[in-house]
Amino acid sequence: MSVYAIGDLHLSFNEEKPMDIFGQKWKKHEIQIEYNWLRTIKNDDLVILPGDFSWAINIQDALKDFQFLNRLPGKKVFIKGNHDYWWTTLKSMYEFLDENEIDSVDFIMNNAIEYENVIVVGTRGWSFNDTENSEKMLNREVIRLKNSINYAKENFDLNKKIICAMHYPPITKTMVEENIQSDYLELLKKYDIKNCLYGHLHGMSHSEAVEGAIDGVNLKLVSSDYLNFIPYKIA
Repeated sequence: MSVYAIGDLHLSFNEEKPMDIFGQKWKKHEIQIEYNWLRTIKNDDLVILPGDFSWAINIQDALKDFQFLNRLPGKKVFIKGNHDYWWTTLKSMYEFLDENEIDSVDFIMNNAIEYENVIVVGTRGWSFNDTENSEKMLNREVIRLKNSINYAKENFDLNKKIICAMHYPPITKTMVEENIQSDYLELLKKYDIKNCLYGHLHGMSHSEAVEGAIDGVNLKLVSSDYLNFIPYKIA
């Protein structure tokens, strides 16, 4: 079993929403995703998808996107992204999966997922800026990440490899340059979680990515266009 990650699939099989308005790299990107996925992922692999899976507004409109993904090999674990408007409660989403015989998908929201020798924790995160609302949202997301880690502590063997998945970056290049601490990284350091992957950044924003070891936590950007739509192997 191997572990892969790829974020920001931005699927929209229910209605046409061409992604090439964001650049030619995105032209027929769903074909690129499928081709590279089939070349890379095996049935017993785990694939972490850190947000922005579907453009659908409600989960029923995301059905074709889920069916597309369900046909591809591997076990998939979802984190919510800022464009995943279809995301509801865990109970409702699992009922939707059962009703539509989608059997290869799990979700993380205040919980964690164990798959063979790997545990995945995480949360959406939020954009870093100085507005009062963002501070509240950042604090809420830190609490959700802590809830996810505590869920893992209470239910799983933490001697296994733990991977944190977020949609928004857990720290920015500006924060690193100005030596500003990230509450997300402080939490990961506290629980000795050494791997964190994230998405959200596209196009010119790739230059803002922070990768490599920061305070002992290994960071990796896995948004699909950054990866040229090829799933990134973590372990």
